Amino acid sequence: MLSICIPVFNFDITSLIEELNKQIKTLETNIEIIIIDDGSEFFKETNQIICQKHNYIELTKNIGRAKIRNLFLKYALYDYLLFLDCDSKIISSLFLKLYIDNINQQTNVVCGGRNYNPIKPKRNKLLRWKYGIQRESKDVLERGKSPYLSFMTNNFLVKKNILQKYPFDERIKQYGHEDTLFGLELLKNNISVLHINNPIENGEIEDNQLYIKKTKESITSLCQIMQNQTLSKDLLENISLIKFYFKYKNYDVALLFIFRIIKPFLLFSLKKGYFLLIFFDFYKLGELISSLKKKNSF
Repeated sequence: MLSICIPVFNFDITSLIEELNKQIKTLETNIEIIIIDDGSEFFKETNQIICQKHNYIELTKNIGRAKIRNLFLKYALYDYLLFLDCDSKIISSLFLKLYIDNINQQTNVVCGGRNYNPIKPKRNKLLRWKYGIQRESKDVLERGKSPYLSFMTNNFLVKKNILQKYPFDERIKQYGHEDTLFGLELLKNNISVLHINNPIENGEIEDNQLYIKKTKESITSLCQIMQNQTLSKDLLENISLIKFYFKYKNYDVALLFIFRIIKPFLLFSLKKGYFLLIFFDFYKLGELISSLKKKNSF
């Protein structure tokens, strides 16, 4: 019935596995847990212990977020795969049951959603938290209005043969947007995506500096997506940052000039935690224009 797939990198998954074990015991369903460690340096012994009764695989080197998700196809025994990020915090005692209740012959992809702890963190972690709260934490009705654009890899179920036919694009090596590209592939191929009210809580909040670094990596991934010849401009414009770029493309030289002047101020404000999200939006747009200019694209 269900293969739970957890890619791990430098994170203690004890709490997550314990909660999954607890819920599995209440269900009369064939469920397995597969854990693949993506070349971690830390918590390996701890995770080996908690995963003794499960299928635990260690990779000697990091292969990236897209490739590791495809790798689960090699090990999964069942027809449906439930992907969870390793820092996921399960907040419902009926979490697994809700997914199982939504499996039927028409089920292709099911997304549960994501929440963030409502308690405001310290300023050094405010950027990731504020972006998550305001841009990523959407209720099921809002996600359902744009089912493909609301797709995220941290908490979703997919039919095995769908992932076999439309695997994650392994050209995306760096952090970010492998979920965006997968969602666009589902949209392009008219694969149904169901959103349900079954969120996890995002457990790990990066500090501002690390999140800015990851954001810059994600812009590189976004440039790769824009250069994907199989995706039309209309399809690409479903991504808000790309849509914004095309809207102001005629002014890209002027925008890049302004960005280079105010970039030190933007980075200082974002790192220190004194900002409006519009600062972060302009930072991302500036990095995108800069990256595309370097590649002589668009």
